[in-house]
Amino acid sequence: MATSDTFFGKSIKRREDPKLITGKGNYVDDVKMPGTLYASFVRSPHAHAKINGIDSTAAKALKGVVAVYTGKEMIDSGVKPIPVGWLLPNIKVPAHYPMPADRARYMGDPVAVVIAETPYIAKDAAELVQVDYEPLPVVVQGIDAVKKGAAVVHDDVPDNVSFRWSLGNKPETDAAFASAKTVVKQRFVNHRLIPNAIETRSMLASANPGTGEVTLWLNTQNPHVHRLLMAAFVLGMPEHKLRVISPDVGGGFGSKIFIYPEECVLTWATRLLLRPIKWSAERREAFLTDAHGRDHVTEAAIALDGDGKITGLRASTVANLGAYLSLFAPAVPTYLYGTMLSGAYKIPAVHCEVQGVLTNTTPVDAYRGAGRPEACYLVERLIDLAAAATGRDPVELRRLNFIPKDAFPYQTPVAVMYDSGNYTGALDKALAMLDLPKVRAEQAKARKEGRLLGIGFSTYVEACGLAPSQVAGALGAQAGLYESATVRVHPTAKVTVFTGSQAHGQGHETTFAQIAADELQMPMEDIEIVHGDTALVPFGMGSYGSRSAPVGGSAIYMSAQKIKEKAKKIAAHLLEANEADVTYEKGKFSVKGSPDRFKTFGDVALMAYLAHNLPKGLEPGLEALSFFDPGNFVFPFGTHIAVIEILRDTGEVKLVRYLAVDDLGKVINPMIVDGMVHVGIAQGVSQALWEAAVYDENGQLLTGSMMNYALPHAHDMINLELSRTETPSPVNPLGVKGAGETGTIASTPAIANALMDALSPLGIKHLDMPFSPGRVWEAIQAAGGK
Repeated sequence: MATSDTFFGKSIKRREDPKLITGKGNYVDDVKMPGTLYASFVRSPHAHAKINGIDSTAAKALKGVVAVYTGKEMIDSGVKPIPVGWLLPNIKVPAHYPMPADRARYMGDPVAVVIAETPYIAKDAAELVQVDYEPLPVVVQGIDAVKKGAAVVHDDVPDNVSFRWSLGNKPETDAAFASAKTVVKQRFVNHRLIPNAIETRSMLASANPGTGEVTLWLNTQNPHVHRLLMAAFVLGMPEHKLRVISPDVGGGFGSKIFIYPEECVLTWATRLLLRPIKWSAERREAFLTDAHGRDHVTEAAIALDGDGKITGLRASTVANLGAYLSLFAPAVPTYLYGTMLSGAYKIPAVHCEVQGVLTNTTPVDAYRGAGRPEACYLVERLIDLAAAATGRDPVELRRLNFIPKDAFPYQTPVAVMYDSGNYTGALDKALAMLDLPKVRAEQAKARKEGRLLGIGFSTYVEACGLAPSQVAGALGAQAGLYESATVRVHPTAKVTVFTGSQAHGQGHETTFAQIAADELQMPMEDIEIVHGDTALVPFGMGSYGSRSAPVGGSAIYMSAQKIKEKAKKIAAHLLEANEADVTYEKGKFSVKGSPDRFKTFGDVALMAYLAHNLPKGLEPGLEALSFFDPGNFVFPFGTHIAVIEILRDTGEVKLVRYLAVDDLGKVINPMIVDGMVHVGIAQGVSQALWEAAVYDENGQLLTGSMMNYALPHAHDMINLELSRTETPSPVNPLGVKGAGETGTIASTPAIANALMDALSPLGIKHLDMPFSPGRVWEAIQAAGGK
């Protein structure tokens, strides 16, 4: 059945939601197999300790325990370290075995696993495993790890520095600072965060003794990457003998990209025991072991001339990577961070240097935004500090230094080329929504009353859809950055789309169907979206970095074009017409000038499989595979504005208004995008005001549960005022840009700038996040602002 409706750009309700909100979703922990065993991990209570011995006698004696394995047994069997997916020049990569045999290097490091008939027996038995630990010196903070005499995390990295990396022209930047009228310096701490997807990590591994195949149900963001790296690099098994299925996934925010020890252990163990084995993290385990995010300490400076033009920016960052290098950890504080330090501004000279250091803490990797929030926070805070130092309005200083609309594509001094932009347009729209003169008047009145009201701006740029593969490979990526899609038209003209992108809450089953339905001119209900199974979908790179629509969606578009091209050949043959004279509209192939001579899409699909009357040399079937490897990133941008009030007596920060004008190129489904922006803003605001991972000096995680890690509640947020401008990207055929991380990237500096604006009458220029009531109250008291 054809349709004349268009779907691209419409707010269509998510097709996947009914099953999820009625309890009919199929998550990993819902998968049941007869004879399933359960795993429980023995984890180090120490941040750093030598393992002198492990006695599992008592655990093995417990009824229902099937096996207990240690790191030594895994390593002796030939298991290799977990690989790193992004390598930098002269990088030092310490071995990260799924379970260490020699030393535990962070609190929660798994040193043994118990496998039993029930999860309760497994957990009880794990508590019976006796580990002879010899505590060793600990280093927790990245800035301490590089000091002389610091505890050494890995003997083969004696200075704890995994890599040193720089970007930009240092001599030009130094010259810009030497000739500057104004130089503003500031130390920034972008503190550590812990991801908290609603579904914890979960897995079920099952070996087939007849074929030697293992099926791993895993809530991952990139099933094919998991299969490739685990099979070929860690376990030494044929890649085609490992099938990874990622069913419904309850959120990820980056934390489900990486190869973790647990899936390696279970896949290895099921091949030994020939029974299914399941493990689902308890929330406490998730806090300890899911890759953390952020954790930068940066000395930064900005230089301006006498007219307020920015002439240079530099940053020296110590990035805390934790105890081991996680999958993409080296890329986050380098190519995802340093390349964004030009922001939305025309800055002639930028230089960035980064030290990636190892500490006795949970490994750090990509967390929503991944490097770009850190860069945006630094740049946007520097802009406000520069405005204060030069007596300029922060809005006008931004406007003065914006990259002009007619300068795109724009080559920044830090490697990347922005695809398209209209930064002034987004700013003007946001200011009109805010009514800045009115809000400034309200602020002036509030200050006379002794109230602390602040207005903060963030004019951000972010990079999405990392590409192209050839360039990324030259920069250290150990994988391609394309995406795949197969479009299969069935004989009845129903369509299945197989995508290498992996949904974990973004609404792929809806937005991808909108793309296919538009291109093939058929109802959305005739299109099925399949993802998350390495046995079904073509090799794909998964979902992260806001790449699903610009890269995955474009691959679907390309395959749909191929389908139409082949279908047109068949239709022309059936109509006995020249192919150039055949058009396709409203689901019908007709001859130009003779609209009554037509074949429906269904007629063509059926003939493609009957093959009774096909053009000579044309293969039967109607199916197309495409790999889209974009020629560049896409660069969303926009303006976010926060209005906050600080309660003097408590230091509590209250949101008054929050406005966001984002430019995401063409938008497939506005309602879904609004939802992404809403949650992204909540996460960014949460970093600014509440969330923080805190370790003590012994490497003990003090914020290891919901009791002491502050996540936002619904009542903490307010109604968000959203709008958009539209500047299509020329990088992909859809003109789309990423939408999943914009809110997180932009909102943190908007809140920070609003808070500092509120405190400016007290002479307070900078505070480190999170802006907890206690921290803010102490700053007010120290400034004499009771």
